[in-house]
Amino acid sequence: MSRSPFLSLLGRHRLLTGVCVLVGALGGAALYVALPETYTATAQVLVTPTGVQDQPNNLGPRQRENLNLDTEAQIAQSAVVAGLAAEKLGVRDIDEVRRNITVNVPPNSAILAISYTAGTPNAAAAGAQAVATAYLANREAAATRTLAAQQRLVAAAIREADKELTEVTASLATLAKGTAEYLNASRRQTILGRQVATLTAKADALRTVAVTPGTVISPARPPDAPTGPGMPLYLGSGLFLGLLAGSGAAVFRESRPARMAHAHAW
Repeated sequence: MSRSPFLSLLGRHRLLTGVCVLVGALGGAALYVALPETYTATAQVLVTPTGVQDQPNNLGPRQRENLNLDTEAQIAQSAVVAGLAAEKLGVRDIDEVRRNITVNVPPNSAILAISYTAGTPNAAAAGAQAVATAYLANREAAATRTLAAQQRLVAAAIREADKELTEVTASLATLAKGTAEYLNASRRQTILGRQVATLTAKADALRTVAVTPGTVISPARPPDAPTGPGMPLYLGSGLFLGLLAGSGAAVFRESRPARMAHAHAW
């Protein structure tokens, strides 16, 4: 049974092809040894409404929770969260921490999958856990600031309404009953009284708000194996590239006599 022209070509130049394949395999192995192994660990965070004021999300088939989880994912990868995580990890370079963070949002969920890549399994797990904790701490702090601002606004409105109510009440004593001025002041007094009562109830409600940023439902664990391509892929790629280079070199050598004969003919 006759061999294909390609195999016959490689057979005629088997030494050259073999050298190229060997060099490719050695190159793939060297690349595997030279490149450091990396590990990725993931912590899952359940994001809950803070109870204060969350960014609303347009509900759809991808997300059914009333939270903008795409925005939350960006916050989890922000410089602020990376800075907090860097403090926990004892890392000075915040940009380095940010480069190692990856956040995914599973469809139809209120979960952030926060991943961290590092040189060792334990460092990857510590990084993912630190970022998850930093994200929740930042979210709680932001919600607490928003709540405090709301409380200050309501308190200021109560003071303003109470001051006006006191002035209107005092003016009633100077007005003759039954006059239009008296009736207007009396109605104003009633309106302001209701306003103060409503604002006071709102202030009481704000004082009872419990900030709930979320929780880590799946702590990060050290991965069992490195991420990225392993030795078989590096070696296989090197063999393939070596075979490709050997084939090209064989074709080039095979075509040289024809080109030289063509040149001599001229």
